[in-house]
Amino acid sequence: MNRIRPFTISFFVTLATALLAACSSVPRSETLYELGKWEGSPIVTTLYGQVLGHEDADRTWVWKAIPYAKPPVGSLRWRAPQEPQTWLGVRDRDSFPSACTQFSPVVRGWIVGSEDCLYLNIWRPQGKDAPLPVYVWIHGEGNSIGSATMVSEYCGNRLAERSRVVFVSINYRLGPFGWFTNPALREGESPEDASGNYGTLDIIQALKWIQKNIAAFGGDPDSVIVTGESAGGFNVLSLLISPPAKGLFQRAMSQSGAAFTRGMEEGDAKSRAVLEQLLVADSKARTRAEASSAASAMSPGEARDYLRSKSDRAILRCYAGSRMGMIDNPAILRDGAVIPLCGFDALSTGEYPCKVPLIVGNNKEELKLFLVFAGTPPWNSALFAAVARYGSDRWKAVGVDEVARRMSSHLDQPPVYAYQFSWGAPDEKGQSPLPGDWGRRLGAFHSLEIPFFLGQDTIEGVFQLVLFTPGNRAGRKALSDVMMDYVARFTRTGDPTRPGSGLPYWKPWTNDSGAEKCIVFDAKGESAAIVMSAVELTSDGVIASLKTELQEPLRSQTLEYLSRSRFPSAVR
Repeated sequence: MNRIRPFTISFFVTLATALLAACSSVPRSETLYELGKWEGSPIVTTLYGQVLGHEDADRTWVWKAIPYAKPPVGSLRWRAPQEPQTWLGVRDRDSFPSACTQFSPVVRGWIVGSEDCLYLNIWRPQGKDAPLPVYVWIHGEGNSIGSATMVSEYCGNRLAERSRVVFVSINYRLGPFGWFTNPALREGESPEDASGNYGTLDIIQALKWIQKNIAAFGGDPDSVIVTGESAGGFNVLSLLISPPAKGLFQRAMSQSGAAFTRGMEEGDAKSRAVLEQLLVADSKARTRAEASSAASAMSPGEARDYLRSKSDRAILRCYAGSRMGMIDNPAILRDGAVIPLCGFDALSTGEYPCKVPLIVGNNKEELKLFLVFAGTPPWNSALFAAVARYGSDRWKAVGVDEVARRMSSHLDQPPVYAYQFSWGAPDEKGQSPLPGDWGRRLGAFHSLEIPFFLGQDTIEGVFQLVLFTPGNRAGRKALSDVMMDYVARFTRTGDPTRPGSGLPYWKPWTNDSGAEKCIVFDAKGESAAIVMSAVELTSDGVIASLKTELQEPLRSQTLEYLSRSRFPSAVR
């Protein structure tokens, strides 16, 4: 799930890959180091070696491209991540790490990034303050594109300084390198190596690295919040039901995510198709039918070695990248070890391991962004408005309300807090803080909340010049301040309302009918406008409302659009 990026991003991703390759020859050590203590110096001693930080904006230090696992290349492709190697001397990086292998979100068919991408970045305020809470950011982009630092709003300097936290952003394997299962890759392997959920395991490995090392940066390993947007929000929710993630974080926040998994059989079918395409591309078979026979004749060892022998480019070319670079690849697999076989049904039974305070929310008009870039239907049409409205309502029903309902039904589940981000959406009079027609075109679209939560006054490349204007600056700054205040308090205590703040009380979700259960983030003029709402949605209820409120042919046209949506219509 995500969005178009400026051309310059892909250029600099490629450039960063080359630069990192040129300076990767760091001498290695054979033993772990003694973990250092935070004293305010930019030279920090981790268990694996020393790293040098650099001054960044807002009076922060930033440490870039710290390895949290061995490069998952060669025989380590499609295996659980392993502990990073140690090194001698001081590791000094002034560039962010390469993105993981992916299609460019700008130039269709162009492949960028590297399999050697398992690195994290750390920001913290300058000074000796310690221990500080740890805020972990998991980027979005459909689990098939993106990186921890692909846009400026992902940088952690503003949040680190303003909220007094240690901010960590991470890369994780994407697409068929992050989620890929095949019988040949499971034979004789450990449950984690055979899981297919390598991207999920990367995130868990990064959290383990944080547990072991973050104190050296002045972070508190016992006060960690995991956050993410879109696919990052999917991944946050998946951690709640993942046994290997237990104990690695104390709070969580999912922005525009969903609770959705896929079966191993679907992953096996996709990997079988990849294997057959590779055999045809290598002239080992003339047709897919011949390739199917050749694949069936391979022993598990032969198939495994053959798949690992292929370049990352060759493997990715077996997929069709969309205009935005994303691919149709099964992500978050019900393998039984990393993700339970029941998937998110565990939220109903209560048998999920990571019961922590949770913030879960979405944007009022999520779908507008995707419809605009799809170019159909026309933004000024009744069909556009209907699909955006009911599709976005269904997103809230599935990705927010159903998750909150299920989790809040268990007495041992700490409070769940729900939000809806509405800034930019036209009000009842059709007025929006966005200039011109942009309220109707984009409104409160998917990803717009990110710079408000992270305090970065930037958005979506060229959208910066169009959407963020001097006229709406005061309102968006006031709203951002409020949202950051709530999350800073939640990060520390699990309760977002700070006593004495003067802000409205953010009530936790309740399953009581008619009760207020979701906070709405908006602004009016130069001030934030925060209210609690009793609106609660279900997927079936949204479709029933659509059928009642729309007339033909608009009703059937809207249902047809929603039936083709990749967004799940139910929690699974």
